[in-house]
Amino acid sequence: MYVRGKKLERLSRLLLGFALVAVIWAAAADASAQSSGTISEIVVEGAQRIEPGTVRSYLLIKEGEAADPIRINRSLKSLFATGLFADVTMRQDGTRLIVNVVENPIINRVAFEGNKKVEDSTLEGEVTLRPRVIFTRAKVQTDLQRILAVYRSTGRFGATVEPKVIRLPQNRIDLVFEINEGEPTKVARISFIGNEFFDDEDLRENVQTKESVWYRFLSSDDTYDPDRLTLDRELLRRFYLRKGFADFRVQSAVAELTRDRKNFFITFSVQEGKRYRFGKVDVVTTIRNLDVESLRKEVDIDPGDWYDASEVDKTIDTLTEAVGEKGFAFVEVRPRLDRDRDKRTIDVVFEVNEGPRVFVERINIVGNARTQDDVIRREFRLVEGDAFNAAKLRRSRTRIQNLDFFETVEMEPVPGSAPDKAVINVTVAEKSTGSISIGAGFSTDQGVLGDFGLRERNLLGTGRDLSLRFILAARRSEIDLKFTEPFFLNRDIAAGFDVFRITEDLQDFGSFDKKRTGFRLRAGYHITELLTQNWAYELRQESIQDVDSAASLVVQDAAGTNMFSSVEHGITYDTRDNRLTPTKGYYTKLATNVAGLGGDIYSVKNVASGAYHWTPTEGFLLTVGGRAGIVYALQDDVVLSERFFVGGRDLRGFAVGGVGPRDISTDDSLGGEWMYSGTVELGFPLGLPAELGVAGRVFSDFGSAGEIATTRSGIADTGSLRASVGFGVTWKSPFGPLGLDLGIPVVKESFDETEIVRVNFGTRF
Repeated sequence: MYVRGKKLERLSRLLLGFALVAVIWAAAADASAQSSGTISEIVVEGAQRIEPGTVRSYLLIKEGEAADPIRINRSLKSLFATGLFADVTMRQDGTRLIVNVVENPIINRVAFEGNKKVEDSTLEGEVTLRPRVIFTRAKVQTDLQRILAVYRSTGRFGATVEPKVIRLPQNRIDLVFEINEGEPTKVARISFIGNEFFDDEDLRENVQTKESVWYRFLSSDDTYDPDRLTLDRELLRRFYLRKGFADFRVQSAVAELTRDRKNFFITFSVQEGKRYRFGKVDVVTTIRNLDVESLRKEVDIDPGDWYDASEVDKTIDTLTEAVGEKGFAFVEVRPRLDRDRDKRTIDVVFEVNEGPRVFVERINIVGNARTQDDVIRREFRLVEGDAFNAAKLRRSRTRIQNLDFFETVEMEPVPGSAPDKAVINVTVAEKSTGSISIGAGFSTDQGVLGDFGLRERNLLGTGRDLSLRFILAARRSEIDLKFTEPFFLNRDIAAGFDVFRITEDLQDFGSFDKKRTGFRLRAGYHITELLTQNWAYELRQESIQDVDSAASLVVQDAAGTNMFSSVEHGITYDTRDNRLTPTKGYYTKLATNVAGLGGDIYSVKNVASGAYHWTPTEGFLLTVGGRAGIVYALQDDVVLSERFFVGGRDLRGFAVGGVGPRDISTDDSLGGEWMYSGTVELGFPLGLPAELGVAGRVFSDFGSAGEIATTRSGIADTGSLRASVGFGVTWKSPFGPLGLDLGIPVVKESFDETEIVRVNFGTRF
């Protein structure tokens, strides 16, 4: 019985265990059924602007599908990723899925406050948030950094920006960026480490970033700009390569901001390396029938000179052009440098080989919203279908830049539709070409003067030049209307006209006033790249009036009105690198004017002029120039207004008209029928910072004028040489150029009029 009881007890326990397992399994199955049951309805709560159907479209779970926790979690992330909602929550209510959203507001207005140095339009172009755009904090932070980047590019590293949100009805906001621009972050010091041959001051002169000093108040070069620092590294490299340091490297350029965020300390670490001279210089070629000896004559590098990488580049251009002129279009000039570190020389061999045969397939121009395409295309030395030539492409870029219609001109050759074709992409950035100028100044010739002008250099985007100018001075007044068509009849002919009225008070040296009224038709064109020819026709009425009663009888005889009808021809050969501020090259010009094609004056006037500019060493400029002229009367005598009056600008130390025939009794200058003048001038730095624009000069001028056809007595006319020496200073001031010359006559006649001090000052804005 005892055994049977044990068996019954064990069986009871086993049955109880099975029952317990069944209950647990049933409970788990019921819970699982509830959690993974079917979603019968998706309810969207909190939506205002956005339709519930739009919210459901972003979910990765649909009504009638199983309530999968993983898919619900992904749906939550999908809603946040839209950027439409500030908050999203999801919960299950039985078989319903409740989606509660908080919508991001809509931006009603974006405003900027506190910005004075940067225009609203500039900031609006940088930020991504706009009216009627969804507001998100991530986008606000992105725009905040973009605004700070704008201020840092202008050197204001202390600028701060705080976004403010103004809530409006209907879940709208106004977004206001409150800006504290701060002061410009200046460059307090620029230092160099590793430089031995050049001192810090020499290197500071050759970088664009400058140290902050009081006289740079009109310049931004003393504010820190990371992009400018990159340019400075390249400027240092070019400077050292021009001076023979072929191994030069800029190891680092570090800008440290002070704790008060007001100043930067910039340190350049450089490795100068050895200084090299040019060794052997030669030209070789593999092109058949190409005369190498003629090419060697084009190389302007002397062995023994300090190595200069810029001279190597110039020689490449010169050889490319020279070979092209000989009819070889597809050439490639490469310099082979052989560096001898022991002798410190660099042998240069220019290899002239056949280049790939590539033709210009197409020229694309972008960025010229106003300027017409043909204005740019006519400056190209290449046209579509020509053999590609890098030198001509560079020349084309220079010609387009010289138009002065564009801030930047970029050219990029890219592969065309075939291996032997290239496409030239031209990108330009236009700038304002219209101007209103108001000027004031003083000159020894004209006294105090005022100047007002209107000019459009790119009229309606056609490249035409139209200007109207008024000058009112103590001794001169002028009204001048000018128009120029740069490509007359679609040819490389600059044609135009002038209409003018000029009144001059010449009482001080001639006891008369002169008035000219007329018009001028003109045309000019290039015979070659450096040789130009000009033609002009002028019709003017000229009056000698208000003659002083005590004036010379020669002047009194000239009183009255004459009509001039003349044709002028001029030819100019110009190799100068810059016509306004040349540093090298020369020009020669010959002009002939024939009057008598109508009118009542018959004469022939010839004037020759020229100048040579040379830079013997950096900062110094030697100029040798001169002018000579002669006038013949074809009928009667040469009239007073056609004679030459020497002195002033062309012969410093002497007054205007101070040299030449003169009436001794009245001291009136009568002018000469021939003249010559010349100058030798050396410009040099004064040891002041280059950006001040102050330079000195010493000069020696010489010249004379003579011969006058008159039977009157008391006329002094020796035709002897006059000469002067002196020195001067030029200041390119922020208000215009200021020039001061002190000239001392060393060879003169007793009756000459001298002028020791000569001043010129003026500005236009």
